[in-house]
Amino acid sequence: MSMILSASVVRVRDGLPLSASTDYDQSTGMQECRKYFKLLSKKLFQLPDRCSLKTGQYNINFISSLGVSYMMLCTENYPSVLAFCFLDELQKEFITTYNMMKTNTAIRPYCFIEFDNFIQRTKQRYNNTRSLSTKMNLADMQTEIKLRPPYQISVSELGSANGFSHIPVGEYKGTGKISAAPHQRLEPVTLAGIVSFVLSLLCGALNLIRGFHAIESLLQNEGEDFSYVIAFFLGTAACLYQCYLFVYYTGWRNAKSFLTFGLICLCNMYLYELRNLWQLFFHVTVGAFSTLQIRLRQPQGKSPDYNV
Repeated sequence: MSMILSASVVRVRDGLPLSASTDYDQSTGMQECRKYFKLLSKKLFQLPDRCSLKTGQYNINFISSLGVSYMMLCTENYPSVLAFCFLDELQKEFITTYNMMKTNTAIRPYCFIEFDNFIQRTKQRYNNTRSLSTKMNLADMQTEIKLRPPYQISVSELGSANGFSHIPVGEYKGTGKISAAPHQRLEPVTLAGIVSFVLSLLCGALNLIRGFHAIESLLQNEGEDFSYVIAFFLGTAACLYQCYLFVYYTGWRNAKSFLTFGLICLCNMYLYELRNLWQLFFHVTVGAFSTLQIRLRQPQGKSPDYNV
């Protein structure tokens, strides 16, 4: 019989289960699928925002949005379009019911277990297709799935109880190559972000010019200190790396931005004798401003009304 068996809500960054179905089967096949649920939860941040895993008689599908992943287990013959429509309903209701602050600060597993009431009601509707609303535009959903199909995870890509083996970089239809975290797209650039980007480039250019002048001075005067040249070029590299962190998502992005700002401060402290207080203040302030903009421009999930 074609049906949805269970569902769960998991936080992406650490795999913390926030809510789940409480009426799951205790059969051997279902227990094996629950192990797959746990393995997938540990690597959600490395996977695209829409995936499927076929495990014999069952399929596991999930979508991720705004730092939360919605996972479901169904029989192998359950229609893919209905499966992702079910997940989309869970996503919309969860986002409406719980704000991001609550989900980000949650500590206890299953702290939103009361959401299971909605999961059960929705699961019953989707297990009885005649009761589904006729307003559902299946044609649009089928088109969306066709244009951007879910990434198919194979069982061989899963490790043992210790977790995942390496998932190779491959083709993700509709988006090209998979990166380390393909669903981590940054929020739109703000005016303040553009200003910080331009000022960082300016500081990098100023450091680069002063670095070449320091090399010329070193060649003309043998007594000059070569460490000043290194400080200028390190300052240039730090400013350019801040620009890179602002534009692209990487792992430990916030930590890298703080370390880069620390390098900018150290370089300017070393160059204290070659710059006046206003120049030092300008470079350090721009570094701090850029660090703040990197921190504020967070990864972007799908909007709540995104149609799966």
